[in-house]
Amino acid sequence: MASKSITKPLVWILMGLLILGLGGFGVTSLSGTLRSVGKVGEADIRVDEYFRGLQQEINALQASRGEPVSFIQASAEGVPERVLSQLISQAAFDHEMISSGVSVGDEAIGEQILAMPQFRGGDGEFNREAYRFTLEQAGLSERDFEESMRRDTARSFLQASVLAGVTLPDAYGDTLAAYLGERRAITWSLQTRNDLEIGIPEPTEADLQAYHQENAALFTRPESKRITYAWLTPEMIVDTVEIDDQSLRDAYELRFDEFNQPERRMVDRLVFPSEDDAAAAADRVALGTVSFSDLVSERGLQLSDTDMGVVTARDLGDNSDAIFAGLTGHVIGPVETNLGPALFRINAILEAQETTFEDALPQLRESVGADRARRVVESQVDSIDDLLAGGATVEDLAEETDMQVAEIVWNPTVSDDIAAYEAFRAAAASLTENDFPEVMQLDDGSIYAMRLDETIPPELAPLEDVRDEVVAGWENQTYVELLVEKVTPLIEEMRDGKTFEGVDLAVTGTQELTRRGFVDNAPADFIDRVFSMDAGEVALIRGPGRVFVLKLDSIQPPDEADEDLTQVIQQLRNEAAGTVSRDYLQILATDIRSRAGIEIDEAAINAVHLNFQ
Repeated sequence: MASKSITKPLVWILMGLLILGLGGFGVTSLSGTLRSVGKVGEADIRVDEYFRGLQQEINALQASRGEPVSFIQASAEGVPERVLSQLISQAAFDHEMISSGVSVGDEAIGEQILAMPQFRGGDGEFNREAYRFTLEQAGLSERDFEESMRRDTARSFLQASVLAGVTLPDAYGDTLAAYLGERRAITWSLQTRNDLEIGIPEPTEADLQAYHQENAALFTRPESKRITYAWLTPEMIVDTVEIDDQSLRDAYELRFDEFNQPERRMVDRLVFPSEDDAAAAADRVALGTVSFSDLVSERGLQLSDTDMGVVTARDLGDNSDAIFAGLTGHVIGPVETNLGPALFRINAILEAQETTFEDALPQLRESVGADRARRVVESQVDSIDDLLAGGATVEDLAEETDMQVAEIVWNPTVSDDIAAYEAFRAAAASLTENDFPEVMQLDDGSIYAMRLDETIPPELAPLEDVRDEVVAGWENQTYVELLVEKVTPLIEEMRDGKTFEGVDLAVTGTQELTRRGFVDNAPADFIDRVFSMDAGEVALIRGPGRVFVLKLDSIQPPDEADEDLTQVIQQLRNEAAGTVSRDYLQILATDIRSRAGIEIDEAAINAVHLNFQ
C-alpha cells in the first residue's frame, strides 16, 4: 500500500504532462536523430523532456502575465538554464537507481496504466486502442511512455527514502513561538505639530538647498532608459475599419438576450423545515413583530446565505406568479419550493428591457469595430516583422505602416501611456542596446516594437523639479526637531519615575503587542524598537512630522491559548521542513553528479531551442 500511495499521484501528474506537453513535438523534427541533450553518468536527459520542460515554463509565464512570452524573453529570464538544472538533478537520481540496480517491475507499471481513465473505453474498462491512440496523439511510443513511468516511479522511491522522517526538533517550534508570541504591553503619547505652542518659519532657499543635498537619496531618480518605440493599438484604427450591416445584425443576434431581458426580481429566499413553521414566520412578519432579517438571524444564517441574486420568472418556475405580483420590500409566502416551504423577500424590481437593433447600433458599432480593429492589428504582425527583418528602423515603421512612433524615458516608477502595460514594463526592464527590435503583443491586442537609445544613470533631480516634496520634507524635519526639543526633558523626568500625567503628556494609547502587531501612524521600525527595550524603559521614536514618547510597561511570555500563533508556528515548521527536505535532495543530487559526471550536448540543446523560434 505504501508504494501505491507514492506512485499513484505521480502517475497522474506524469500522464498529464506527457499528453499536454508532448502533443505534436519531436515526431519529425528531433526525435528521429536526437535522443538526448546530455547525460549524468548512465542516465540520459531526453530531448523530449527538455522540450516539455521549456514549454511548461513558458506556458506558466504566459498564464501568470496574461500575454504571450517569446523564447527570447524566457531566455533572458533564465528559463532554459533553470529547466536544464532540474533535469540534471532528476538524471542524477536516475543514474543512482540504474547503478544500484533498483527498478519498478512490469506488473506495477501495468497496474498503474490499467487504472488511468484516459485509457478506458465506454464500458469503463482499459481499452488497448484508446491507449495506443492517446499515446500516438502525444507523439509517444508505448515503450517510451512506460519507460518514462518506470524512471519517474523509481525516482520517487529514492526521494521518498531520503525524505522519510524529515522532521524538525521541538526546540525549533518552541524558539519560534517564544520569538513571535512574546507579548509587550506599551503606553505611548503621540506628539504632532498641533502639540507645539509655536509655528515654524518659512524655509529659506538655503534651507531647502541644504535639505535637498542632505537627503539626496530621497530625490534621486533611478536608472532610466530612453526608449524609442512604435506601436499600434486597436483604438488608433477603429474609426477606419469598415463594418457592414450584416455583421452588425449578426452581432445583435448573438447578444439578443443581453439587449432584450424580461422583467426580473432581486430576491432573498428563507427555507423552513415545515409549512407550519413557514406560516408562523409569515404571520410574525405580517404583524410587524419581526423582520425578514430577524428571521434569518434566528436561523443562525447570514443574509448572504439567502440571497438568490437576480432571477426571472423562468428561474422561479411555479413560484413566479406570487413573487412577481409583489412589490419591493414585500415578504411573500409560504411558497412551496424544491427545498421545502419558504418565504421570499423582494429586494428590487428590474423592469423588462427591450432594445431594438437600431437603438443598439452605437454599442454594436463600438464592440464590432473594436473586435475587427484587433484582428486588423493582428494581421499586420507578420508584415511588420518582415520589415524589421529587412532592415527597417522603428521610425520606418511609422512611414510604412499604421504604427505611431514615440519616445519614453522609462524606469520602474513610470506607468503612463505604453508603460501602463505590464508586458511593456517587463520587456523594457530587460531591454539592452544589443536587442534587435521585434514585434511584441499586448493583452488588449496592441502591438509594439522598441529600441533602447540610451541608459541614463541615477541622478539627483533638480530642486525645482521636486520643490514641493523638499518643502514638505523640510517642514516635517523641522517639526520633529521642535517636538524632540519639547519632550526630551519630559522623558528624563519619566525615567526618574514620573508618569505621563505627571509630566503633562496625554496618553494616546495602550496596547499589548507581539512582533506581528501594528500601531497606527507608527514608523516602520516601531515594533523593532519596542522589542529592543527593557521593561519600564522610556524611549523617543521619531516619525514623519511626529514623535512617540513610549513606555514599555511589561514583558509577558506567549499566550498558550493563541490559536493564530499555533497555526503560524505550524506553517513555519512545515515550510522549514520542506526547505530541509529540498536541501537533502539537492545535496544528494550534487553528490551523485560529482561521482557520475555530467555531459551536455550543446548542439542538441540548440536544436531544441530552434523549435521555439
